[in-house]
Amino acid sequence: MNKERYVVIGAGHAGGRAVEAMRMAGFEGDIVLVGAEQHLPYERPPLSKEVLQAQPGYEFPYIRSREYYDEQRIQLRLGIAATSIATKEKSVTLADSEQLSFDKLLLTTGGSVRHIQIPGADRSGVYYLRTLEDSTAIESNLAGDKNIVVIGGGFIGLEVAASARQRGCNVIVLEIADRLLGRGVPPSVSNYFLKLHQSHDVDIRLNTGVQSIEGSTHLSGVVTSDGELLPADLVVIGVGIVPETKLAEQAKLKVDNGIVVNEFCQTSDPSIFAAGDVTNHFNPFVGRHIRLEAWQCAQNMAIAAAKIMCGHKTPYIEVPWMWSDQFDSNLQVAGMPERWENIVTRGDTASGKFTGFVLRDGKISGAISVNQPRDLRLVRRMMDAGKSYSPEELADESISMRELSKR
Repeated sequence: MNKERYVVIGAGHAGGRAVEAMRMAGFEGDIVLVGAEQHLPYERPPLSKEVLQAQPGYEFPYIRSREYYDEQRIQLRLGIAATSIATKEKSVTLADSEQLSFDKLLLTTGGSVRHIQIPGADRSGVYYLRTLEDSTAIESNLAGDKNIVVIGGGFIGLEVAASARQRGCNVIVLEIADRLLGRGVPPSVSNYFLKLHQSHDVDIRLNTGVQSIEGSTHLSGVVTSDGELLPADLVVIGVGIVPETKLAEQAKLKVDNGIVVNEFCQTSDPSIFAAGDVTNHFNPFVGRHIRLEAWQCAQNMAIAAAKIMCGHKTPYIEVPWMWSDQFDSNLQVAGMPERWENIVTRGDTASGKFTGFVLRDGKISGAISVNQPRDLRLVRRMMDAGKSYSPEELADESISMRELSKR
């Protein structure tokens, strides 16, 4: 019987998938999963969509039941944060003073919400969305005719706005930049989602910041950067996350916009690994180090790290991919081009069904689709294969994407 102990800190999506993968890879030693949240591991995408739109009888989908962890001999330490790592002694100290020795340690600590520093941001009725508690608290305040102000026009902000509007709320989105989704998509896609939200009566205010959040015992409104007072029953702030690197920093691991890992998910300490949103890892498809806040990275990188810890020396290499669902529109992005320039477009942007490509030396370095999920699935395979394509054939709809992918 293997007497080793693997400890995983971070019991979210990445941590949950990692401990599964360890058992599936044949590891028979002790596995301990530590998480600050009380909940069993879960995925985060439903928090801004299904949970906020929950119908009576909705049951939140945890990754696995508690019985699974018992059957697989996975020890859970939930609702207890890890407070320090002793690298020389190979031990982790928890908030209740318990010490866990480890042979190998995996950090899947993810990220925490980025807070804004304005007067009133700590008032009751102001929420950030990162945890299941956050989502259920927001959902309980969504009802017809409520005035909801969303600060931030990124993916989370727009998904919350869409969900709140579908619940019948009056929604205003404040975005300080001159377009929506500015960090991750080209202007044509920003414009599409601007029009989409406006068509559903979401009030989008671009180039608009926030001076303060007002109220006494109850939240009353938001004062914009141009001095307008917007009535608000609820404020949701979605301005990104920051990697949760405190433990790594305390342990003197290399940290630079996340925990720096090699292609084998290994940190600067050979017995400590990291995976998911918290990592800064080199991606050969992109050609640089990236930190990816996406479902794919949380799941697949965690599985790869777990297998590597168990002796399977296969590096983590994947085309970056993410998606967003807003109203009846699906957005998917593959790759992370540094600039969305010279885009080759397939389809008509006005029709609401199109795919855009960025080429580098004839190869697809980035792709983005609206309401073309099958196209993006094939494009990811094409990117993975590293084949070259001309702008003309990518734009030519008489040539099917399937035909191109099989070339």
